[in-house]
Amino acid sequence: MASVRQIQVTFDCAEPERVARFWCEVLGYVVPPPPEGFATWTDFDRTLPPEKQGSAFACSDPSGVGPRLYFQRVPEGKVVKNRLHLDVRVGTGLVGEERLAALEAECARLVALGAVRVRLLRADGDNESCLVMQDIEGNEFCLD
Repeated sequence: MASVRQIQVTFDCAEPERVARFWCEVLGYVVPPPPEGFATWTDFDRTLPPEKQGSAFACSDPSGVGPRLYFQRVPEGKVVKNRLHLDVRVGTGLVGEERLAALEAECARLVALGAVRVRLLRADGDNESCLVMQDIEGNEFCLD
């Protein structure tokens, strides 16, 4: 059996390009160039049937290390807690007040981009502190 070498994380959402561009800002990801023969993704999108226009968007880690993120339009809205979420690792190796300061600084940056702070989970005997947040369409993620 062959081993898996890459994964893609797919988001169901209402506005794929808007959500993708939010995550580009969060993670330092980039939008790949449009297909050959098109100056922009908008030019490419115009060639699709009307019902497919704006239905998907993607971004990737410019270093090639992180997974590709793919955003697809779905008709239904989000109604319950995610079964899977991303942990944005901004406090790795930090503890106590230093960790909290790093989490709070990143939280402030992301709130300015449209994210919502949900709650702070303080350190306990097993885990360090983390911040639960939501992206611009309400998908939960953690600053860890």
